[in-house]
Amino acid sequence: MIQKKICMLGTSGVGKTSLVERFVNDSFSEKYLTTVGVRLSNKIVEIGEQAIELVLWDLNGEDKFQRVSTSYLRGASAYFLVIDGSRPATEETALVLHRRTRATIGDVPFIILLNKSDLSNEWEVSQEMLDRYDSNDWVARRTSARTGEGVQSAFQEIAQLALTSTLS
Repeated sequence: MIQKKICMLGTSGVGKTSLVERFVNDSFSEKYLTTVGVRLSNKIVEIGEQAIELVLWDLNGEDKFQRVSTSYLRGASAYFLVIDGSRPATEETALVLHRRTRATIGDVPFIILLNKSDLSNEWEVSQEMLDRYDSNDWVARRTSARTGEGVQSAFQEIAQLALTSTLS
């Protein structure tokens, strides 16, 4: 079986842990638990006839008090940049993490997750932001760890990208 390391990146409180919990255990908790360092989870997915074990590295949130250790990024096959759609300032942190990740591990696939779509009445995701992603040929998906919207498909898509980038 092929194993792929996938990192979850973003600022504190964007929902990285909740997304992993929704994907791995199909559950959601209202409790906020800060990730210290890294939390590992595994799940096997099928891409065509190929079974892939995703090793999910849920990294601590980047904020003014702590930085993501670049040593955690090494060996990643792909990563998610998680942005809280109700807090546009989380985009800047995601873009900083994107640049640092590229400098550390090179050009590996990534997907931007605009999380908390269940709070759409509080969302401040601008069309300009979405256009910027499109102009860079970046993939952005709307997700909600609370409702499960878009979560399974986003992880399936990152698995496909990680597998395809290995084969090319």
